[in-house]
Amino acid sequence: MKSHRLAPPHLSRQSQSLGALHSVALLTAVACLPTGVHAQSTPLMAEMVVSGSRSEQLSDELPLSIDVIDARALSDQQSRDVREALRDLPNTSVKHPLPRTTVGGANTVGTGRDGNVGLNIRGLGGNRVLMLVDGIRVPRSYAFRTTTFDREYLSMELLKRIEVVRGPASALYGSDGMAGLVNFITHEPADFLTSAKGAPPKQVGGRISAGWSGDDNGRALAATVAGTASDTVQWLVTANARRSHAMDNMGTRDTSDTSRTTPNPQHNEDNAVLAKVVLQPSAAQRHVVTLEHVEKQADVNLLSSRAPLPLTGSPTAIAGAVRDENSSRTMDRSRFTWDGRYTLGASWADQLQTVLAVQHASSRQVGTSVRNTLPLRVRDNSYSEDTWQAGLQAEKTLRTPGGWAHKLAYGIDHIRSDISNVYTGVAPLPPEVFPLKRFPDTRETSSAVYVQAESVIDRWSITPGLRWDHFALGVTTQAGFYPPAAKPGQSLSGSALSPKLGVLYRATSQWSVFGQYATGFRAPDAAQINGYFENARQQVTIIPNPDLKPEKSRGLELGARGRFDRLKLDAAIFANQYSNLIMDTVPIRGTGTDADLLVFQTLNTERARITGIEVKGIYDWGPIAGGRVSTPFSWGRAKGVNRATGAPLNSIDPQQISLGVQYDTAAWGLRADLRHHGAKKASDIDSASAVKAPNTQFTIGQATTLDLSAQWRLRKDLRLNVAVTNVTNRKYWLWPDVYGLAASSTVNDAYTQPGRSLKASLVMDF
Repeated sequence: MKSHRLAPPHLSRQSQSLGALHSVALLTAVACLPTGVHAQSTPLMAEMVVSGSRSEQLSDELPLSIDVIDARALSDQQSRDVREALRDLPNTSVKHPLPRTTVGGANTVGTGRDGNVGLNIRGLGGNRVLMLVDGIRVPRSYAFRTTTFDREYLSMELLKRIEVVRGPASALYGSDGMAGLVNFITHEPADFLTSAKGAPPKQVGGRISAGWSGDDNGRALAATVAGTASDTVQWLVTANARRSHAMDNMGTRDTSDTSRTTPNPQHNEDNAVLAKVVLQPSAAQRHVVTLEHVEKQADVNLLSSRAPLPLTGSPTAIAGAVRDENSSRTMDRSRFTWDGRYTLGASWADQLQTVLAVQHASSRQVGTSVRNTLPLRVRDNSYSEDTWQAGLQAEKTLRTPGGWAHKLAYGIDHIRSDISNVYTGVAPLPPEVFPLKRFPDTRETSSAVYVQAESVIDRWSITPGLRWDHFALGVTTQAGFYPPAAKPGQSLSGSALSPKLGVLYRATSQWSVFGQYATGFRAPDAAQINGYFENARQQVTIIPNPDLKPEKSRGLELGARGRFDRLKLDAAIFANQYSNLIMDTVPIRGTGTDADLLVFQTLNTERARITGIEVKGIYDWGPIAGGRVSTPFSWGRAKGVNRATGAPLNSIDPQQISLGVQYDTAAWGLRADLRHHGAKKASDIDSASAVKAPNTQFTIGQATTLDLSAQWRLRKDLRLNVAVTNVTNRKYWLWPDVYGLAASSTVNDAYTQPGRSLKASLVMDF
């Protein structure tokens, strides 16, 4: 909604002690640099964000940790996906395994055919991180054995910024916001129609860009056109297309069998379109209508799944040996959103926002296996979500005796999703008969009411919030599920109450400290409640669990912010508790024989505790040799423990340190970025839950990489970006990509990151 901030409190000249939080800030080496005594200058100003409070507010006014990556950063860094866009944020990662496994086999590392599987924030990821596009929910990921559908129904070219909220976020957003949320905010016409200061807005504006990347031989083209149709109407159309091959690695064995460590041949096609109309018939109302479509396709020749020649083993193994295998993945998302905002000035609300969205998303994986003498095997799996989302939010600013000012935000949300899956193909495993469903078609609904009040007096801001959610999962049809499932699918309903309390204290004009207690939850999904599988050949069955409880989280965060002429510094420590964590396919009974099948079930089994620290900021060295030098930096470290077993949590990323040096002039700029990835040692890993005994989990050593980039402003409206990544050609692994990989594996090099590579882009504004 339109910014409606409270008047800032008066700051006295009396110095205030920062206590323990001062020591947190001093954990960074830059804390001792000269910072000046005045308020920060324009280059280090706080960003305006919407995700921290569901309305526009300066990030420095929020009692929580929030990160912003704007469109200029996405363009200058040539970010191709979410993983690259968020790579310098502390305690944040994205899993992206390589496609190399068989269509019909099982692999704990992941098939790699699912793209970027999911975000991890502060040690927890997947569907426990809420992802939004313009405030509308992105579909969940879905995984069953070798079938995995990711959540990256996104295109970076459509985005004006990305906002990342750390810690539980259910008090404002409901289910799935256990670990945090990421809001991808798309461009509006005004982003391209704003003229130089003092000049009237453009009638037509836009941007054209072209890019190339060497590590995947990628070629990209994007174009945006925006215009002013009248005094009350603006419009925008953006389209982009990208073609690429498999991401490179440091593997060297270019064989056509399971010993292969070089990437498999792969062809990717990504396309996206965004259209917006902004209608402002009066100063009291504004309407934004958005149409968005994203589609992606990846075709892979799985050379790495072919059996080595000559064939060896038992007659059964020889008969089923893979001679050739291919996989194709498609995914698409289409969205319509109407966002209406009104200035009322009424006794019950100053402003009102109404949102209505309809979204369709679907993914499909088709795998074909040519086996030695057994029949052709085809697996054709699809997953879809059709979602209707509506919301109403009001805001009211009040002043009460005693000098208090209050901003009240309250509203209702309703979400309905129809979820379906189909599993079909050729040569099913007995007793299955194609087509079938791994869970029945399900309608998930969620209705909620919420309220948040920000109260300000002098140096203090106090922000309590409360949300009540009612959720339900109802089976819409048993067709395709029961039979063959042993029992019909079950329905489930429940509710959750999510409170939070945040406090911000402005100690001086340069320093502020904050603390927040927040809660989160995640309701079980349709696949976890009713997922079913039976394989007589492997003596295995997976049974439903309609008694699952929602996962819950409680988070405590303390932080400090420093804002000076030259230095912008943020530091935070956090401690999060999780209960009722849902673990998929836990063995509950059986010996794995024909008479006694090994039975698996999804259960609420784990309790966890995650603690950590984060430091980030930028130091501006000022004018040097005709340009300006700055140093961005970040550091994050976390530790997690399974409270039921005392074992470490495998979802915790090793510590990462990012340190950059940037030199900018009016005509060109240079930047160097050092990234240190910490080691993941055996003492940090619960190997028993990662790989099957007697194997142990593959561990990774520490690594430091160097990236160099440059920008030339060829004209006022034309710039060239060039970057060399991994300049030293360092061979290294990232922990999210190798979790589940055995130390004894002979193909670990297949999971390495790309070596030295070049990428470039040309951007023209008009």
